[in-house]
Amino acid sequence: MSEPQDTGAVVTDQPNPEPDKGLPEAPPGVRDPWKGLRGIMAGTLVLEFIAFMLALPVVWKLGSGVSSIGFTVVAVLSVLMLAAAFVQRRPWGLGVALALQVAMVLCFFVHPAVGIMGAVFAAVWAYMLYLRHDVARRMREGQLYDQLGHPPGFPPEKTD
Repeated sequence: MSEPQDTGAVVTDQPNPEPDKGLPEAPPGVRDPWKGLRGIMAGTLVLEFIAFMLALPVVWKLGSGVSSIGFTVVAVLSVLMLAAAFVQRRPWGLGVALALQVAMVLCFFVHPAVGIMGAVFAAVWAYMLYLRHDVARRMREGQLYDQLGHPPGFPPEKTD
């Protein structure tokens, strides 16, 4: 009989605390902070949809206006933002939202006012990405409010 060879791989019984996407998972019994952040991202996309759709008629009449193609591009991107709000729970939802932000900033070539609005919303998204990074760091360190413990009697026990 031959003896098993040591492959040098380390095997642990502990699950991987950080999945492939690089974000820690909420421990059992703790509210999921990612759910709240995804809600904020979806709400921001809906707000962008409303803002860009309300701005289009103004930009259409402002100064030299925009071409029909430019109007259509901005309108389609705005509708895609609304659709992207509904896929924020998917792993690729954030990538779609960020790609739409880049596209809206590039709409500066359609009309400078649209590009400036895109840049303002891109700054909002940059802050949300900072918050996402901060939440992940706090989760890894166990410093989120829910991870610090609760007062005695929390959550209240159900009585029948």
